[in-house]
Amino acid sequence: MESLNFLLPQSEIPTHWYNVTADLPTPPPPPLGADGKPATPEQMNAIFPMAILEQEMSSERWIPIPQEVREIYRLWRPSPLVRAARLEAMLGTPAKIYYKYEGVSPAGSHKPNTAVPQVYYNRQAGIRRITTETGAGQWGCALALAGQMFGVETRVYMVKVSYDQKPYRRSMMRTWGAEVFASPSTLTQSGRDALVRNPNHPGSLGLAISEAVEEAASRADTNYALGSVLNHVVLHQTIIGQEAKKQFEMAGDWPDVVIAPCGGGSSFGGMAFPFYADNAAGGRNGKTVRLVAVEPTSCPSLTQGKYAYDFGDSSGFTPMMKMFTLGHDFTPPSIHAGGLRYHGASQLVSQLYHEGLIEVVAVPQLATFEAGVMFARAEGVVPAPEACHAIRVTIDEALRCKQTGEPRTLFFNLTGHGHFDMAAYDRYFAGELKDFEYFEYPREAIEESLRHLPNFA
Repeated sequence: MESLNFLLPQSEIPTHWYNVTADLPTPPPPPLGADGKPATPEQMNAIFPMAILEQEMSSERWIPIPQEVREIYRLWRPSPLVRAARLEAMLGTPAKIYYKYEGVSPAGSHKPNTAVPQVYYNRQAGIRRITTETGAGQWGCALALAGQMFGVETRVYMVKVSYDQKPYRRSMMRTWGAEVFASPSTLTQSGRDALVRNPNHPGSLGLAISEAVEEAASRADTNYALGSVLNHVVLHQTIIGQEAKKQFEMAGDWPDVVIAPCGGGSSFGGMAFPFYADNAAGGRNGKTVRLVAVEPTSCPSLTQGKYAYDFGDSSGFTPMMKMFTLGHDFTPPSIHAGGLRYHGASQLVSQLYHEGLIEVVAVPQLATFEAGVMFARAEGVVPAPEACHAIRVTIDEALRCKQTGEPRTLFFNLTGHGHFDMAAYDRYFAGELKDFEYFEYPREAIEESLRHLPNFA
């Protein structure tokens, strides 16, 4: 029978991460400090180890992966490339559909790909305590796991709406030894201020980042780790796309379209950037690949945001980054894809979109759950709500191929399983979920937030 699973031996785990900065048409705009001048590594060393900051600022194409990190990667990497033949048959499409299944990691998502090296570099720098934020909980679980592996204490500020929606992710973090608090909390000034403004504040990734950064900056023994957005995080995730390219060679195929969900941008960048490297060099055998990022219509940072300098958090503790943003104090609606509820996007993803090198599609919540159920009934894997965004666009592309007769090869990132998201599926089946379209959600809230952007070009 025709093979549907393409598995690399562990000797093929990448030895280097790929840095897309080396292949951008123009250098990335630098992060800015409070004075509007480019931020220096020394300014950020209070919450990040120098090894991480060197990666953040690097323009080298290849960054070596430490052997100790590669040894831990062997617990779940290389992850499988799977041909979704049953989904193809269900749709009646001539398209071929493949997915990279990152749900095989112990934490059930792609997030340990960066959690492990971030904790490793912090431990090398003598740090024994880390704070972070998490939306849906996948990043918090990954950092708790990595902290346990390296003996580093972990405190997680979990966006309140997800804290309530996803109790078993909290349990996973605590099983691995982490402390978990709903954000906004009373532990930080940022959290207390938010609760004064709105005692029923649902939380947001930007606010949870503020709480974690505030605590890290106030303690000499504590650093901060971020699960998406920053250059070094996207860098670590490029092992996904690198493995996929080798697996497509095994399959004797190559994608026409690469699709991934996009909140902060790490899953999209990790999947798409290694393929962008080929596009930047003229394509593989002269053929370029479409790279499509998918975001929710309720938090359309790329499709409806402004390309400008903005803070990465709600309180303005972080340096300012040039990115597509809805404004750092924008609070998105309480959708179930908590990992995509971020006001901005990776500056690298933003730059590629600004320069017309990638595509972005925004999709509504109900359509993503419809796609996730179709995929689960065809392929057996129940996907996380974030991954359902990529599945939605993949199905739409496959149905267009059905109309045109084009036998395209479609490839999406199944970033994690939805085993701890079944309450969201229950609400979908009960008809209790709703769409929060950009134009239905008070547009004035976004416009007001954008008026608060820092005054820098």
